[in-house]
Amino acid sequence: MHNPIQVSNDTWWTGVNDFETDLFESLWPLPQGVAYNAYLITGTNATAAIDTVKGPHFDEYIKKLTQALNGRDLNYLVVNHMEPDHAGLISQLKKLWPDLKFIGNAKTVPLMKGYHGITENILTVKDGDALDLGGHVLKFAAVPMLHWPESMVTFDETTGVLFSNDSFGGFGAHEGGIFDDEKLQSRWEDEMLRYYAAIVAKYSNVVQMALKKLSGLKIKNIFPSHGTLFRKDITSVINLYDKWSKQEGERGAVVVYGSMYGNTRRMAEAVCTGLAQAKVYDVRLYDASRVDMSVILRDIWKFKGLAILSCTYNTLLFPQIESLCSKLLNRMPKNKILGIAGSYSWSKGALTALQAFAEKIKLEKVAPEVEVYAAPTAEDLKQCAELGFNIGEKL
Repeated sequence: MHNPIQVSNDTWWTGVNDFETDLFESLWPLPQGVAYNAYLITGTNATAAIDTVKGPHFDEYIKKLTQALNGRDLNYLVVNHMEPDHAGLISQLKKLWPDLKFIGNAKTVPLMKGYHGITENILTVKDGDALDLGGHVLKFAAVPMLHWPESMVTFDETTGVLFSNDSFGGFGAHEGGIFDDEKLQSRWEDEMLRYYAAIVAKYSNVVQMALKKLSGLKIKNIFPSHGTLFRKDITSVINLYDKWSKQEGERGAVVVYGSMYGNTRRMAEAVCTGLAQAKVYDVRLYDASRVDMSVILRDIWKFKGLAILSCTYNTLLFPQIESLCSKLLNRMPKNKILGIAGSYSWSKGALTALQAFAEKIKLEKVAPEVEVYAAPTAEDLKQCAELGFNIGEKL
C-alpha cells in the first residue's frame, strides 16, 4: 500500500498503516496495528483532502497525496477532527501549500490555533453547508462529542461517500485489501467493537442522534478514519452501530475477576458453572490482571450478562477491578444483568465497594451477593454457582 488507492470516482485513499505504535492513545493495545485513513477528492475546479494522518508518517502520506494530486495544487483540507492522529500534518501541509484553505466548524477554530498556531484561511461551516469542487459537492454535518466537541462528518453528494470520521472506525491495520468485501467480517468486526467500547461507547446516545441526522442521506460507501472501508453492505454496518449504541446485548455473559492467590478465581469458575447450568453457552471468563481492559469492555458491550468478582486489597477493590468499575461508570452500560461477589481475609472491603458500584451503575442486579472469608467453602461455591444460574435465567 505504498501508492494511493482509488476508492471512488475521483476519490483516493492516501492513508497509512501503523505497526509501530503499541498503544493507541497510550492506552489500548494494537496487536494488529492501526490504519490512519485519509482521502483526496479531485474535482474539476478544486481539490480537497479529508483529514491527514499521525505526524511520524509524513513522508509516506505526502508521497501518496502528491501522487494522487498528479501535479495539481491542494486547495482545501477538510478537518473532520482535530485529534493529532487525524490532524497531525496540518502545519506541514500549510508549508507546502501556503494558500491552502481549511474547512471546519466553529469549535475547530480554537483547536487549530492551539495545536498549529493557524488562525487564517479557515472556512467555518455549519450543518448543511456545501462546497462545490466541480463534479463533487461536499456537505458537512456536525456530530459533536462523537467523540470530541468539534467532530464532524463530510458527505460527497455526487458519489454517496460518507467520510465518517471516528464513527464506524476500528482498530487494525489493513492486511491486503482495504474494503470490507476484501476481508473476513470476523477479522474486522471484533476490532471495530473493541474500538467502539474503548473510544466511542461513552457517547452512545450521541451515536443515536448522529444516526438519525444521517438517515436521510443516500449513503453508498462509508469511509472512516480508522480501520476498514465499507462498500459491500452499508445497511448491515449501520445496523451494527445502531445495535451497539442501543446496547442490545447478545445472550451471553462476561465473568471478570481479580484474584491474588486463586481463591476468587475459583469463585468465578463456579459462577461460570452456574451459567452453563442455565444453558448460557457463550461465556467469557477473564482475569482482570491478564486480559487487556479493551477486550473485557468489548465483550461486556457484546453480551447481556456480567459478573464481577474481587478480592479485597488493602481494604479496597483489587486495583484492576477498581479500574474496570471506573471505566464502566464512565461509559454507563445499559440493559445488562449484573452479579457481584467479593472475598476478604483480615479486612472486608471488596463486596462493600462492589455494592456501591452496583448502586451507581443502575443495572439490574441478581442475588445472591456472595462474600467469602479466606478460601471458599463448598457452600460458598454453591452460592457462586447459584449466582451464575440466576444471571443465566434473566438473560
